[in-house]
Amino acid sequence: QVQLVESGGGLVQAGGSLRLSCAASGRTFSNFAIGWFRQGPGKEREFVAAQTWNGRMTYYGGSVKGRFTISRDNAKNTVYLQMNGLKPEDTAVYYCAARGGIVRVGVEEYDYWGQGTQVTVSS
Repeated sequence: QVQLVESGGGLVQAGGSLRLSCAASGRTFSNFAIGWFRQGPGKEREFVAAQTWNGRMTYYGGSVKGRFTISRDNAKNTVYLQMNGLKPEDTAVYYCAARGGIVRVGVEEYDYWGQGTQVTVSS
């Protein structure tokens, strides 16, 4: 089992920045690929970013590419999502998720989920 706890969400004006953190505990964190997903009001949960267990490969959803950066510190069992140039359409609950094996971008392909952290971007 892996337990994930997100933090860092909040209210920010359009154009601003936030950094989300995802603290992991349980099984060896460095063995897992990590993904960030989000779910806006009335929307399906969607892929935001993902990274391989060693941090060498990263993937981004089209709407956040160039604005968001995923990173991880395996020594601290923590994954980060740096969000710059935030837009009102980025408003959502943000979740981190973990899976063993290779990185994937599908919601259904992740085994462990955090409880989410709310990000609200005002115009």
